[in-house]
Amino acid sequence: MPHLIVFGVIVLAPIGILTLLRSDAALAFLSLCLGYVLVQFVANDAVSLVTAIFPKAGTLSESTVKIIFLWLPVVLTILATFHSVKRTRLILNLLPAIGVGLLGLLLVEPLLSPGLRGAIDNSNAWRQFQQAQTLIVGLSALISLVFLWLQRRSHQKGEGSKRHKG
Repeated sequence: MPHLIVFGVIVLAPIGILTLLRSDAALAFLSLCLGYVLVQFVANDAVSLVTAIFPKAGTLSESTVKIIFLWLPVVLTILATFHSVKRTRLILNLLPAIGVGLLGLLLVEPLLSPGLRGAIDNSNAWRQFQQAQTLIVGLSALISLVFLWLQRRSHQKGEGSKRHKG
């Protein structure tokens, strides 16, 4: 049962935060992808550097640092795009926000403590979720890209009409 609570928090928190703060979910999705790259290529060296400089910082676990590296770009993007989504597009912003939540669950699960990860791995819901990971990642990426392309197009139209007026 604790795994269902973890699923819910990891998936629903980004959706709720992105919606309430009206932040750009497509950019948040790409920021989560950036966070994954940071986890893969930077986090281990960062942990080594911190423990070399601050030997008593050993209580800060490697998994905690990796989770911070994963979600920090998303948090910064949410803050940078605060109130950037118009109320009329808020419902559409839910699609990439759902992608952030679902991809976030896929990416954070290997970083959780062994006990919690074991409880999640043994659940039927997790096995079904993992079977859908290709669809989740592919569809979420496509939706986010389409949203970014549409935003660029609407910004270009707005800029063009301003230039002709001036």
